Amino acid sequence: MADHLSRPDAGASERFELAGVDVLVDGAGPDAIVMIHGWPDTHRLWDAQVAHFRTRHRCVRFTLPGFDLAKPRRAASLDELVALFRAIVDRVSPDRPVTLMLHDWGCVFGCEFAARHPGRVARVVSVDVGDHNSPEFRRSLGAGALLGVVGYQVWNSIAWFLGGAIGDGMMRSMARRRGCPTDPRAIGAQMGYPYAMRWFGVAGGLRTIAPVSPPRHPLLYVYGTRRKTKWHSPEWLGVLDRSPGCAHQGFDTSHWVMIDAPDAFNACVARWLEPEARDG
Repeated sequence: MADHLSRPDAGASERFELAGVDVLVDGAGPDAIVMIHGWPDTHRLWDAQVAHFRTRHRCVRFTLPGFDLAKPRRAASLDELVALFRAIVDRVSPDRPVTLMLHDWGCVFGCEFAARHPGRVARVVSVDVGDHNSPEFRRSLGAGALLGVVGYQVWNSIAWFLGGAIGDGMMRSMARRRGCPTDPRAIGAQMGYPYAMRWFGVAGGLRTIAPVSPPRHPLLYVYGTRRKTKWHSPEWLGVLDRSPGCAHQGFDTSHWVMIDAPDAFNACVARWLEPEARDG
């Protein structure tokens, strides 16, 4: 793996590269929050969270392999993604487990990392994707919602296969229809490979992914209530209510809770992460 690191003073920013992925670290403190985005975003999704949490934590973020339009197109397998996350976690926090802050596909891939390496994770903040592979979630989707999910996910898969200007146009069109706040200039067809993994087995597919329910770690689930199709079952919220250290909170937002309501989101997460700060 390529590995280049600058070592600034505590509290400043640093950058290093692992396996062709640029990793940014901001802030100081003993605990690291590793932030993993989803479709069709980049590490910039977490700008407001880094600004808030960097005073008490080290905020670690990166753009998923294949999602950086300035770099060559590639589809990373589940094993490759988990290995990348492990390398990043071991580099930024070799002696302490980290907090994962996850959104969208980041929830899928991040929870798989937590399942395979439970000792490297202390707790998880999962945003708007809950028990996505549970029987209860599958049953909670009506025929119309299921058809809608299949439709947009296969669309994104086809966009990935096509690539080029046509694929980019398809991807940006779908992002616009789904209300994505990401700058369209930062969205491209190469971001669609997770959907091609899901539906067409690209890069080994997702057949071996571990179930996410019940949670293996203390988990805060934050979700937007404006979505017609929720990415959690009603039972998932009950599971969290009964699981020690777990909690859930809905916000009047879209799928992008951290962008629609950054101050409320940050405050909610801080209360859960930092009870000593709340009580003091």
